[in-house]
Amino acid sequence: MRTEPVASGPSLPENPWPALWALVIGFFMILVDTTIVSVANPAIKAALDPNTPNLDRVVWVTSAYLLAYAVPLLVTGRLGDKFGPKKMYLTGLTVFTLASLGCGLSRSLEMLVIMRAVQGLGASLVAPQTMAVIARTFPADRRGAAMGLWGATAGVAALVGPLLGGFLVDGFGWEWIFFINLPVSVVGFILAMRLVPALETHDHRFDLAGVALSGAGLFLIVFGLQEGEQHDWAPWVWGMIATGVAVMAVFVRYQARTRSEPLVPLSLFRLRNFTVSNIGVAAVGFTVTGMSLPLMFFLQLARGLSPTQSAMLLIPQAVLSGVLAPYAGRLLDRHDPRVLLVPGLGFVALGLGGYALLMSPQTPIWMFLIPSALMGIGNAGMWGPLATTANRDLPPHQAGAGSGVYNTTRTVGSVLGSAAIAAFMQNRLAAHLPGAADAEGFGQGALPPLVADGFAAAMSQALLLPNAAILLGVIAVLFLQRPAHLR
Repeated sequence: MRTEPVASGPSLPENPWPALWALVIGFFMILVDTTIVSVANPAIKAALDPNTPNLDRVVWVTSAYLLAYAVPLLVTGRLGDKFGPKKMYLTGLTVFTLASLGCGLSRSLEMLVIMRAVQGLGASLVAPQTMAVIARTFPADRRGAAMGLWGATAGVAALVGPLLGGFLVDGFGWEWIFFINLPVSVVGFILAMRLVPALETHDHRFDLAGVALSGAGLFLIVFGLQEGEQHDWAPWVWGMIATGVAVMAVFVRYQARTRSEPLVPLSLFRLRNFTVSNIGVAAVGFTVTGMSLPLMFFLQLARGLSPTQSAMLLIPQAVLSGVLAPYAGRLLDRHDPRVLLVPGLGFVALGLGGYALLMSPQTPIWMFLIPSALMGIGNAGMWGPLATTANRDLPPHQAGAGSGVYNTTRTVGSVLGSAAIAAFMQNRLAAHLPGAADAEGFGQGALPPLVADGFAAAMSQALLLPNAAILLGVIAVLFLQRPAHLR
């Protein structure tokens, strides 16, 4: 249901780029925090969870952040429409910064998981505002270039996280992957205050029942997936997952029937490109989050690399993604999105396949730079093009809802990727190293040669899961159509 504007801010700036650059700082930071922990997980486990043999508990440091990030996104996009994206961005950045301080000061795994959840809540207020500002300040024929910057930010952040994390963990300790957010947040806050305009607001009702249903459903599914392997997939685990799926089905039905303004306007999904792009970005979120854990555990435990050394193998990804993404955005303004997305997602699949084939204790380390480069090329052709294609044809009054749904889909994919890869890793470890993964001290330092071969095989097979997800993304984007301004 369309709502009329109830308040107007100043007129739109002639040049919207400074505002976007200011917002990108905070957006970059919250995305870095989805991947920066991957390289620090072994250090966090050794410091805060040394007596628990399996890897399930430490994975919650990532999953708690992603879950708290994902669940509120459907409503935080609407909050930006109602109160203005600038106010919501600044509020979210403040919450995120204070929680980052709490993460760094945590002295137990439980406290760290709680602070990560608060961090995720702040991130959920920040993320939708960046896309909403692009949709509302850039004309349709220039959004590709703007989303190119957005895509470069998303792609590079996913890769800079492990690089920066490795340097900080080795040089200063795992706490500094959180403390580093404090000065960056201050700079981002000041720039956003000065450069982001106060945009027109729209009145919205908030579907609290929808928020409760979606949150409960997501939590039940993710918790069941992540804890299933530890509890031998007991009947209660399957019951929890099935209940979560049923709750999500009730949520969708409720959204279709609600007479007030729904949390998720299902009319958005009548736009084919919006629907297909959401499927694609869910696959991307699943893949990017799911690949990090087995790769980093392999490099540090099976190969004995330090966090910095293992993260440096991702440099080709970061460089190629950052350099190529803006060009991809400009090309997208003039071409069918499939021209970029099919090869982009395909290169990611090739890169993951390369990693899986090379993951052996005998492989020369330099060879891991090859799949890293393939992943970098692929990243440039997927993040920005997917976001642009999803949001290009949305009406302005649905910009907040559209960006909220899109960011939710991406983050739900990441949450499911984090939970599923934890279960799959434990499954593969049980198959290749029965009993070893339960031994005291496992996962805390380089493994002996007799164990390293089995561990490497388990991590290699674990990568097949995110690879399957990205191949589904390739199939999905084949069904995109040319955007309206090119027809």
